Amino acid sequence: MSVPATLIKDLREKTGAGVIECRDALAKFECDIEKACDFLRQKGKEIAEKKKDRTAKEGIVESYIHAGGKVGVLIEINCETDFVARNEEFVSLAKELALQVAAMNPTYVSRETIPEEIRKEHEDLFRRMAKEEKKPDNVVEKITEGRMEKYFAENCLLDQSYIRDEDKKVKDVVSEVVGKLRENIVVRRFARFDIKEQ
Repeated sequence: MSVPATLIKDLREKTGAGVIECRDALAKFECDIEKACDFLRQKGKEIAEKKKDRTAKEGIVESYIHAGGKVGVLIEINCETDFVARNEEFVSLAKELALQVAAMNPTYVSRETIPEEIRKEHEDLFRRMAKEEKKPDNVVEKITEGRMEKYFAENCLLDQSYIRDEDKKVKDVVSEVVGKLRENIVVRRFARFDIKEQ
């Protein structure tokens, strides 16, 4: 099947995938750009999953100062090579994540970075709340899990909804960039400064 160059160009702009990958995806889905886009995003997530155990020792520290100078963020993002650390796509991701931290004020990078005692404290609290609401015992654990997921979504950067697209989580945005750059990317840490919170 012949794929128009304009469609390949549009798909490349949306996904950042290579020309041949875009052409093949469009051919596979009979030039349906949305299906091809979803396919390439899923492929990117699979690549990210395969690369997550690779060492990421290079990277950058990005800053963001909100207009008026009342909120500022420093964030460290790591990758595997200094070549990728200088890549425009990688730097853009770091800027976006710094903006996300400024806007949404997460407490932790991911659910895995929450100290065990804090996690347990919240689980116990949510379990106690469910029991006080006179929920049946078989439902208490499901309610506790649901409330923990909400807690993660509010307090963990990678679990938050992405500010530019509520349908995506921040970890999905990171996975997309991993799929494009073919390197492991790790959000190492961040610090958020807010004059009002002194």
